[in-house]
Amino acid sequence: MREAGRRVADTLTTLSAMVRPGVTTGDLNEAAGARIRELGGTPSFFGYVVDRKRYPANICVSVDEEVVHGIPGRCVHGRREVPDRALREGQVVSIDCGVIFEGWQGDSAVTLPVGQVSAEVLDLLEVCRSALWAGLRTLRPGSRLSDLAGAIEGTVRDAARGSGRDYGLVEDFVGHGIGRALHEPPQVPNYVSRELRRSDLVLQPGVVLAVEPMVNLGSKRVRTLRDGWTVVTKDGAPSAHFEHTVAVTEEGFEVLTLRADGSATH
Repeated sequence: MREAGRRVADTLTTLSAMVRPGVTTGDLNEAAGARIRELGGTPSFFGYVVDRKRYPANICVSVDEEVVHGIPGRCVHGRREVPDRALREGQVVSIDCGVIFEGWQGDSAVTLPVGQVSAEVLDLLEVCRSALWAGLRTLRPGSRLSDLAGAIEGTVRDAARGSGRDYGLVEDFVGHGIGRALHEPPQVPNYVSRELRRSDLVLQPGVVLAVEPMVNLGSKRVRTLRDGWTVVTKDGAPSAHFEHTVAVTEEGFEVLTLRADGSATH
């Protein structure tokens, strides 16, 4: 899983360097497929089936109000080619990447500014990234899923209180266990609910999770578009999504999708 995670991090580093005005979502998707295969891996997402729907791209590319599962251009979906889109100055783009390597999975996501963006959007990205790391830092043998979820929720709540802004922590989509399959038990929510408290899990060394908070600059409410995949904010506000694959170890935790230079920028 370390090797799968390294390939995810490498691919996201390549794609992050491409993000600028004029680059298209299709460019990112094609570059991702080429890099993953160059590294000896297979894209986790291409052909992934949910409710008899098959995902048509190597990665998910979600722009501005798109929260997750955005379909990049030049992919064939439902017998039609998805129109390509050029990124524009001031937008944000979330790139979610999964890699299978020798039967094991890695999964990570990052949200990036396209050129110069507003201060409030930069703050949104930092809130979501900080929430992810606050959750990760709770992980150790004997910690609970509710500790992780509470740290993420608390970070977002404190940021909203301190800034006077509305930050909507998405509840409809959650993180997950990961291993030989992309999605395995347990579900990893980003907030503490009564259900989580009833079914809370004590974590032990060897557990591997994909932790992925999604935070909107506005309401937490989302909806899925008619393509059956793309999730957008109901109020049209921009959204951020950060994710890492992380293992619980005897000493605490190890991020398996960290960039080779140790960069914590995602």
